[in-house]
Amino acid sequence: MPSIKHAVDPTCAGIPLRDLLKTRVARFDRIEPDWDAFADSQVEGRRRAQYRFIGAGGSGKADPNAIPAGGFTLSIMRLPPGQGGSAHTHEVEEAFFVLDGELTVFFEGADGERVSTRLGRWEAISCPAGILHGFENEGQVDVYMQTFIGSGTPGPVGFADEAIYAEEQQRLAARRARP
Repeated sequence: MPSIKHAVDPTCAGIPLRDLLKTRVARFDRIEPDWDAFADSQVEGRRRAQYRFIGAGGSGKADPNAIPAGGFTLSIMRLPPGQGGSAHTHEVEEAFFVLDGELTVFFEGADGERVSTRLGRWEAISCPAGILHGFENEGQVDVYMQTFIGSGTPGPVGFADEAIYAEEQQRLAARRARP
């Protein structure tokens, strides 16, 4: 008989394994791309789609096809050419892993200094909590990237642009107020 070394997550205790497995698989073909996930998603140059696999990601949008989040979220972003994500922070670490295409990722200081690097397929970057960062697709084909956030329920995306940040806070509050 196997010896289990760690306590079972209380949200999973007592659930038959066959039933548990059904709630822990997310299939790409059942996930609708969300082109309005973030406050800056409607801004030209920042349009992107979010596919939520585990939890709501930074968007805070519930998705019935996503696996319930525990200690992190996982989603895929699709960025058409010329699009990206505005400079922002999170209260926890965020990581990007490029699945296809080339992605330019940047860190930005409070003084406006910006440093960037280009990531290719199967390359990753870790963005520490509180460090402004963003990304852009400067290529000619769509970029697909995985996004990991180190919290199951991250707070509002800390956009550097005050107007976008205010909208993001309002969106997240409205989503959390819904049943």
